[in-house]
Amino acid sequence: MRRFLLRWLITALALYAAVMLVPGIAYDGDWTTLAAMALVFGLINAFVRPILTLLSCPLILLTLGLFTLVLNAALLLWASRVADFFGVRFYIAGFGPAFWGALVVSVVSLFLNVLIGDDRERRE
Repeated sequence: MRRFLLRWLITALALYAAVMLVPGIAYDGDWTTLAAMALVFGLINAFVRPILTLLSCPLILLTLGLFTLVLNAALLLWASRVADFFGVRFYIAGFGPAFWGALVVSVVSLFLNVLIGDDRERRE
């Protein structure tokens, strides 16, 4: 449970960084909007991303992994649309801002995960 909450917080902070750094990404509300968007984005990443990665595996191999950036952008854009359906006001203007926002979210998440560390390393 602690690990889930930590990943949720990291995703919310990464989304906040994307809002601050990328023009074309915005949200209405307070921290609860970011927390709800992080939850939607995390669920989509957990359930939809493996299927899309499997289906696009030849394209990922052909582009030496660069197509995963396009997948990340598409999933972020889709997550914003799903969140808007549920009343979470997180806006992305188009695919360009989604691409750069997904890149920022990936880099910030990677940095925070490395900074915090993994619980599995501590247990062993």
